[in-house]
Amino acid sequence: MTIFERHRKLFVGVACLLVAILSHHFFISEFFKGRYMTGLNDGLSQMIPFKYFLYNLFTEGEFFYSESFGLGGGVFSQLGYYFSTSLIFYATVLLTFLLEQIGVLSTPNLFYWANIILMISILRMTCILLLTTYYFRKIRFNLLSAFVAATVYGTSIMYFRHVTYWEFFADAMLFLPLLLIGVEAIIKDGKVSWFIFAVAINMIDNFYFAYVNFLIAFIYILFRWLFPLFLEEVEKRRQIKLFLLGGIAGALLSTPFFIPAAYGYLNNYRPPYEDSIPLFGAVDNLLLHGRLVILPAFVLFSLLIKPFYKKRSFRFFAALTITLCILHYSPFIGSLFNGLSAPQYRWEHFLSLVAGGVAGVALQHVKMVRLRDIYVAAFAGSMLYLLFFIGDPKLKIKIYESYLMICAAITLLLFFLFVQYKKRWTAWLIIGFLLYTSILTANKFQEEKLTYRDNGKGKGPDYGITRTYMESEEYYGIDQRKLIKRVQDMADHPLDRIDWMVETRNNTPIVQDFNGISVYSSILNHHLLSFYLHDLSIDMRRESVSRYASLGDRANLYAVLNGAYVIRQDGGDPVPFGFSEVAREGEYVAYRNDYKLPFVRTTSILYSEKDLEEMPVLAKEHAMLEGVILPKIEGGSSRLPEVEDVMEQVAVEPVGGTYSDGVLEVKDNTGGVDIVLHDKSIVKEDAFLTFFIKRKSNDKDFILSLNDFKTERKKNDSIYRTNVNEVTIRVQADERIRLRLPKGNYILKDLKLYMEDYSLLKNRKEESRGMPAATVKWKGRRATIIVDNVHGDSHMILPLPYERGWTAKVNGVKQEILRANYAFTGLQIEKGKNTVELTYLPSFFKVSWIIASFTAICLFVIWLRQRTYRKIGSHL
Repeated sequence: MTIFERHRKLFVGVACLLVAILSHHFFISEFFKGRYMTGLNDGLSQMIPFKYFLYNLFTEGEFFYSESFGLGGGVFSQLGYYFSTSLIFYATVLLTFLLEQIGVLSTPNLFYWANIILMISILRMTCILLLTTYYFRKIRFNLLSAFVAATVYGTSIMYFRHVTYWEFFADAMLFLPLLLIGVEAIIKDGKVSWFIFAVAINMIDNFYFAYVNFLIAFIYILFRWLFPLFLEEVEKRRQIKLFLLGGIAGALLSTPFFIPAAYGYLNNYRPPYEDSIPLFGAVDNLLLHGRLVILPAFVLFSLLIKPFYKKRSFRFFAALTITLCILHYSPFIGSLFNGLSAPQYRWEHFLSLVAGGVAGVALQHVKMVRLRDIYVAAFAGSMLYLLFFIGDPKLKIKIYESYLMICAAITLLLFFLFVQYKKRWTAWLIIGFLLYTSILTANKFQEEKLTYRDNGKGKGPDYGITRTYMESEEYYGIDQRKLIKRVQDMADHPLDRIDWMVETRNNTPIVQDFNGISVYSSILNHHLLSFYLHDLSIDMRRESVSRYASLGDRANLYAVLNGAYVIRQDGGDPVPFGFSEVAREGEYVAYRNDYKLPFVRTTSILYSEKDLEEMPVLAKEHAMLEGVILPKIEGGSSRLPEVEDVMEQVAVEPVGGTYSDGVLEVKDNTGGVDIVLHDKSIVKEDAFLTFFIKRKSNDKDFILSLNDFKTERKKNDSIYRTNVNEVTIRVQADERIRLRLPKGNYILKDLKLYMEDYSLLKNRKEESRGMPAATVKWKGRRATIIVDNVHGDSHMILPLPYERGWTAKVNGVKQEILRANYAFTGLQIEKGKNTVELTYLPSFFKVSWIIASFTAICLFVIWLRQRTYRKIGSHL
């Protein structure tokens, strides 16, 4: 027995690690130049902040809720799409925590999480290569072919795209081969244990990619039935039974993680995707310019070599590869894998895996190739490369695309060489070059597509994401941090909220460690999103789904939602009414809210959402100041607030274009309308302008400004638009209100103008001064509030987002939590002293643990019985 045979597993492990390291060569060299393996947008805005945020929560003993997640939110559910249920992240947290406890690490900061992305990626890829090699061995590939096939899969460009932009996506590539091993265990051996384990792991780790991988597994099973690999496969009816039972058992085991995460998804709000989705369209250049998948030249030529199709395993992988290459160009399939929403191409790791299968089978049977087969493949392959080159208007002759064509030519040459000599060394040349091109393609993609193009500012010294960039005023500036610390030191209460975010980075409060009024996550509390988009029509200065930010400079909302401070950059966004300067650091200024109302407010004045439905948003703000808005009340609303639309008392003058019958044509580079208030008595403190706006063409995003207030609107076909075209903007009142837009044609109609003098807010502030202050302790999933209800009010309102999972006790008695003011928390209280205890657990958490535990016990009992029967059978 040779050394290799004695230590085969060790050699395979070392080979997988070596491939993983070499395929990260570019990012490794960048790491030593001080650059991070992360994206400029979601990488810095979500991936690093969420890992930093969750680690701090977990190590503080909080796993389910945080008052610092936007206005407050259930992080276990709302971050289940990202890292709160990720097994790779759990392992990273555990190791990091142990190293921190023994003193090897100081407290991990943002830069720690940026630094370790590369190391985790190398280790994750090593595991992917090992697991995929085992999968191919399971279907009887020889070891070398299995390793090469796994390399084609593991080093695919989609892996690096995922890790750089959306790191948690890459976990799906680890758990897909695990799932297919479970599928093969049922098809080949009739054993279900692997499948149960794989289903549970997929569903625990990420509910979204469990859906993707399960669809992939379904397609895989169908093709396995159409193209059987082995004569001794289990009868299909028994397979179906085992798939169903195993799937149910795995799903039940996953419930404590899957159900809260899935509930978070169902509790989210996303505007329906209304655009048509074509069956086929131009998606990506598979051969020469791929941003998702690049089909290796060896795989393409193998698919064109006829003798390979005599082998059943080749027919299976070839049929799948060709089918998936076609489906790759289908936006409809992209939509199907994205839950029938906007097309997203997140399933193509499957294409890379089956392409690896094609390569592996071809290597095992390369001796079947004849010279005429190479001529046919060379001609057909060359025509395909030419077609893909001519048909792609983005392509030019340059190094990145040219090297792929050069690799294709060398691959053909090696095929000719092998057919000519039929020597082992020629086969090794083919294998070696396939491994080399896989690694080369990965590194070229990292360099050209992930760093120079998407993360940089050209190929000069400032490209990429560096610590210097992360410490700049564009992300985590020193002056910003100093000012935040000063504000926190002067705050009256640790729960006071600060309205501040770096432009477009809604997770600035997470990055800079303060309680803010903004967040960016694909899954959020739908009540809060509806509060912003529909109920109160709060303009966030940027139209986009999956986020909320600030309070539109609206003083009434800051008052009732604990908005204690705002920070503005000199010459930047306007300051709301009632805020006065308290601190300054560099070009940043902090302002304190002189009219912030108490965290706990009580009232007996009740309004119904239905009665206020058609009222202006300013009237709703007044209702929130006067009392509380509830979904339903008995006996009807209190007297509704009245606000006057003064639009009939003003003149609308076009500027730089024409305006007639609701159509605005801006002919100059910038133009719009002026709203002129000739009667000065109309002018109050602030003006609220409500209007419908929509660009008539799909050109591009555009900036709308109303005096000093600027907001960005999405183009009509953007998948990130909100479909909310009725806008309300608050500005400081003036005799002339200027609405400006870039050159183009717009629908501008339904203009309404309201004036606000803040007399009601001032009265409420004055009344609150004589009220006894409530005691509030809120940390994570627990809140304790003691309030003296001296006036005997019926209800208490908290700026705590309403979310399923909260339970409440008032003076020791369990009580229903009410959805108050559209998205926040209300409770009925008694006269006198009230002690309120609030506790949060994810939805169905206790029930799901009971289900999972019962399932685990049943499976263990079944396993013991089968083990006992096997022992008895072996002795008979």
